[in-house]
Amino acid sequence: MGVQQRKLAVHDLEIGMFVSDLDRPWHETPFPIQGFYIRSQNDVRALVSHCKWVMIDEPETRDSADVNLPHVVGFRARSRQRAKGREEIELPPLSIREPVNHKVSTTLKKEIKTSRKLLGDAEGALERMFDSVRSEAGVDTRLVADVTRKMVKSVCRQPSALLWLSRTRQYDDFVYRHALNTSVWALVVGRQLGLNEGLLNHLGAGCLLSQVGKTTLPIEIVESEQQLSVEDYEVFRTYVQRGVEVLKPSGVSKAVLSVVQGHRERHNGSGFPIGLGGERIPLLAKVAGIAEFFESLIAPREGQEPMTPAKAVGLLYEMRNIEFQKDLVEAFIQAVGVYPAGTLVELNDGSRGVVVSHSPERRLWPSVMVLQASEKGSFKSGRVVDLARYNEARTQAEVLAVRECLPHGTEGLDLMALDATNEPRWSLGKIFTR
Repeated sequence: MGVQQRKLAVHDLEIGMFVSDLDRPWHETPFPIQGFYIRSQNDVRALVSHCKWVMIDEPETRDSADVNLPHVVGFRARSRQRAKGREEIELPPLSIREPVNHKVSTTLKKEIKTSRKLLGDAEGALERMFDSVRSEAGVDTRLVADVTRKMVKSVCRQPSALLWLSRTRQYDDFVYRHALNTSVWALVVGRQLGLNEGLLNHLGAGCLLSQVGKTTLPIEIVESEQQLSVEDYEVFRTYVQRGVEVLKPSGVSKAVLSVVQGHRERHNGSGFPIGLGGERIPLLAKVAGIAEFFESLIAPREGQEPMTPAKAVGLLYEMRNIEFQKDLVEAFIQAVGVYPAGTLVELNDGSRGVVVSHSPERRLWPSVMVLQASEKGSFKSGRVVDLARYNEARTQAEVLAVRECLPHGTEGLDLMALDATNEPRWSLGKIFTR
């Protein structure tokens, strides 16, 4: 069944409707994504304050959990597996004590060069620590702590560099990749929240160590974690507490342990191992939980279908105040953008490329490195186009924008070629060339 759109005055909106377009450009509103469900009267009031009318999807298209919307671009074509009937939990606005305004102090190009070796060092540190757990030789987390400090420094200087590197780097083991990428997502969000470097160190180390308990599980359970029987899933859930027990004798801080123990808890109490909810979940664990969930959506184990980052962002937005606290979901989206670094996209002129970075003020207009020029020949391959800057003086008809996200593995768009060797196909020297 196709999607029918209908124009509706904002005062006539009802909870459950899907808003697919506005009477003004999305980037001129505070809404972090383009297209969302009306979840409460607060959503209606927010729309009333910015718009006179909106376009909504007709109700019949939302009845099936498996509806595909091929003509609705990017993150609008999100999964229809919504949390219908699940209670929202509203907490007071998040308040960070003495937040730090981390200034970007270096260019993306320079930070990528500086930190190119960092993720390899982090993977090596995790491998050695995991091996020590498997051999019961005792846990030494000093290497992990050292590499975490370097990651925190990098993210504070320039938040897009490690995101770029983590998306374009090959890893030897899924568990290492998952832990590393979760840590990078979490640090970028923690930076957005204004956490100081001490808290960021706890957060990053907790994410890196969050998967250590899986080394004590049967390998067949770990490798099939997305398709487990009820009995095996109960065993799998024990990896969190197993990790805590492994790490306690190592002397890691209580804050790090709280991240390891709480990263699978959920805002509505549906998580594990304890079923904590709301304010009972430590802040750092909440951030780690969002980061870990997002990474599992966009980069699951081999054999599972990955979700495009934009669809994953949309799914997170639908989970606000259900599985994840609203303030943190919005901070996540503000930090990584609707199209995070490393996302493959097609522009509305037919050219294709990869997102290099995003503008917090223009969430839908990221910087894109063109990898495949369009037939129109607007831009040569290898050129980076800052869509926000490019569109500044252009009319609506002339705007260059993302048409859709593309899956990793799209023919001709090999992200690994960007950073797999010392002389990548696409030179870093071309980043920020206009």
